[in-house]
Amino acid sequence: MAEAPPFNAAPVFNEHFRRRFEDLVAWRRDIRHFKPDPVDPAVVDDLIRLACLAPSVGNSQPWRFVMVEDPSLRVRVRANFATANSDALHDYDGERAKLYASLKLSGLDRAPVQVALFCDGEGALGHGLGSRTMPQTLEHSVAGAAVILGLAARARGVGVGYVSILDPERLKADLEVPESWQFVSYMCIGWPDIADSPEPELQRRGWQDRKPHGSFVHRR
Repeated sequence: MAEAPPFNAAPVFNEHFRRRFEDLVAWRRDIRHFKPDPVDPAVVDDLIRLACLAPSVGNSQPWRFVMVEDPSLRVRVRANFATANSDALHDYDGERAKLYASLKLSGLDRAPVQVALFCDGEGALGHGLGSRTMPQTLEHSVAGAAVILGLAARARGVGVGYVSILDPERLKADLEVPESWQFVSYMCIGWPDIADSPEPELQRRGWQDRKPHGSFVHRR
């Protein structure tokens, strides 16, 4: 009986690497201000390649990346955002409403690369392993891919802005994706037009401070 081939030796992540990884996580930013300079398509392709290394339930790989390149489609996405953003403003009043109105909440006007990320919940890959009782784990998998893409971009100095103020059904119709796909994230990708800061913009602008991680831990 032939012996199974040996696994490749796993890399060793030392203390220096762990410190640098912590820096990467801490300095990741949701970018809303972009330069119009193009991003090399090879860089974008590599970011997506790394995102597709994300773990997925049942190895289902349910992520679907739609590159939104047609100018007319970008106009529709921008209009979608404008409507949703106006509706969202009505949820606030007083000083909170003024602050919300002052925030630049999308990079849709300048980001050279725009990607709509969907979850294909009916894909053949994975054969339903691990998701039959919790189908939402498919979307969790896609969200994980989005996080990895954002970290990989930050490591290259590329900015990623996530646009969540959109009507998902309107977006799906405009992009003509299958009805079964679920919208997860709209990502603006480009070179940041803002200086690095140790604090996220929303924290710096007074929208919401970051709480210590222990405040989110519950024990039973």
